Amino acid sequence: MYKNELDKHIKNNSLSNSFILFGESSFLVDRYTELLTHVEGASVLKFYHDEYNFNSAKAHLSQASLFGDQNILIIKSEKKVPKKELDILMEQCEKSSDNTFVYAYYGSDYTSYAKPSAKTKTMCVRFFHPNHTEAVSSIAQIAHEKNVNIDTQAINHLLNIQNSDIALACNEIEKLRVYDRAITIKDIDALIFGLAEINMDEFIKKVINKRDFKSDLMSLLEHGEDEIRIVTALTSYLTQLYMFNIYIRVNGAPNAMEILGYKAPNFVVEDKAAQAIKIKPKQYYKLHELLLDSELKMKHSHVDKSAILLSTFIRVQQLL
Repeated sequence: MYKNELDKHIKNNSLSNSFILFGESSFLVDRYTELLTHVEGASVLKFYHDEYNFNSAKAHLSQASLFGDQNILIIKSEKKVPKKELDILMEQCEKSSDNTFVYAYYGSDYTSYAKPSAKTKTMCVRFFHPNHTEAVSSIAQIAHEKNVNIDTQAINHLLNIQNSDIALACNEIEKLRVYDRAITIKDIDALIFGLAEINMDEFIKKVINKRDFKSDLMSLLEHGEDEIRIVTALTSYLTQLYMFNIYIRVNGAPNAMEILGYKAPNFVVEDKAAQAIKIKPKQYYKLHELLLDSELKMKHSHVDKSAILLSTFIRVQQLL
């Protein structure tokens, strides 16, 4: 099933108690993992990436709940859980409505999860990258949950300065809670623009223009930016440039409404177009391959993310 079908089940209170979440959007996989497992007083066991242990996972779902609380199992990994083990964990949920199991799969080979097992009521959900309208809606929902009063125009501005990266934009909503009133574009510029757009945008431009970026990178990390978020920001930026590149090669000139789904200022469109045509299609492919590979490496336990990050951006400049 897809996101809209899952949303209907959530609205109608007709959910199963086991789920396999996968697809192109890691943000939505994370978002719905949180929504489906947010249960007050539940006994929660989480496994991240290489931490998964089948015996511990099965034992958690097998244990009796003395006080009627739910047992929740969450597995987040880009590695596939063996089918036999996955079937057993899902069957444990069939035996008891007190169990909830969410398998958040971040790998790219997810075709085998498209159809749920006939033996269980497991819901298998594929998430695509949200378009601009869906991104605005998701941010608005998260803002509402955090009691942040922000309108569509301000959300659009927030997305624009985060290069349409919905995960980065949602991450900034927390900072906006300092304002006990309606959020304006000026508020966003004052509180976020300095940390996000100036640093992140200038950093990305320095990388792409093959200039020294190390001091900017250190500044981003010192301000609390996560290494994986920095990689995904550059990936998102390059994806947007590639969209401009393709459109310009086919149509001769850029059109922000058709490329991005919304009208952007002329100076932004011109800047993106100028950057986009400087990079060849084969370079885009190699750059995306490198960045996605680096992101996966960073998600493993016990790795030096900063070292991977630095070497990745040095390699990016070599490919340009």
